[in-house]
Amino acid sequence: MYKSFIRPLLFQFDAEKVHYFTFSAIRNSFKIPFIGKLASKIYEVKDMRLEREVFGLKFKNPVGLAAGFDKNAVLYNELAQFGFGFVEIGTVTPKPQEGNPKRRLFRLKADQAIINRMGFNNDGVEAVVKRLKENQPQIIIGGNIGKNKVTPNEQAVDDYKINFETLFAYVDYFVVNVSSPNTPNLRALQEKEPLKQLLNELQKLNQQRPIQKPILLKIAPDLTDEQLLDIIEIVAETKIDGVIATNTTISRDNLHSENQKEMGGLSGKPLTNRSTEVIKFLSENSNRAFPIIGVGGIHSEKDALEKLEAGASLVQLYTGFIYEGPNLIKAINQAILRT
Repeated sequence: MYKSFIRPLLFQFDAEKVHYFTFSAIRNSFKIPFIGKLASKIYEVKDMRLEREVFGLKFKNPVGLAAGFDKNAVLYNELAQFGFGFVEIGTVTPKPQEGNPKRRLFRLKADQAIINRMGFNNDGVEAVVKRLKENQPQIIIGGNIGKNKVTPNEQAVDDYKINFETLFAYVDYFVVNVSSPNTPNLRALQEKEPLKQLLNELQKLNQQRPIQKPILLKIAPDLTDEQLLDIIEIVAETKIDGVIATNTTISRDNLHSENQKEMGGLSGKPLTNRSTEVIKFLSENSNRAFPIIGVGGIHSEKDALEKLEAGASLVQLYTGFIYEGPNLIKAINQAILRT
């Protein structure tokens, strides 16, 4: 029903407007008592064999929703009822910001892809915490954190520290996002020395707490092998808990859609192979020293299984969820049970 009727209808309209319309529709429909239970019955696969314990957290299944979908922590409990094992909110910044000028979200239908240049549009960390307090999460929540656009890189550490301390009590793990292509100069923070400094500062804050929270690093798919080896070294030195591979790409190779030249980060099917290659490289060259969450171009159960086989402990959906619908979550979990 989703691919034959709902998606063609939604895809007739502006992508960002449809996103907010869909959020509103889900939120309002799930206020009807039986709708959430019905969604769970249709899409959720309950089986102890799907459970995973990764960086000290117990996930009911290994299929999560990537950051960028529920930026402002508005819909995480409703989305959980589609069968996800965890939901990552954000990217969150210390102060609210509108992001880049619209239009900034483009479908590439022929490529089953999306280009976005949203620019960390969000309500700010205080508003996100307020929602997490008021609506107790019924699922593992990751907090994806970034810096405000106006904050120079020399002061970026302060923004990440503000996010970390403000969100600490309300999320289960953190993701340090220095790999979005849509905030000017942000990717410069992936360079070895600035990245080590940032992660070490967050670890200092973490170690001051009686119970620490896992810290993960989200990396770009555009890193060279040498840079990926640096990432492995940085993870070992800073003792963070894992890596999310990968964010969106700035590559435009082998695209066919008319929107292919739009600026921003590309996600979806064109990223499938590269993100899997990065996972495999990190896993093999680190001797599986740390957990990896695999994300990028998962549009089928086969795509997800390939990432798990390459070395991912968990996977996340974003563009695949938009193109394939919630049945993809169920299909992946069922495929995992068959392996």
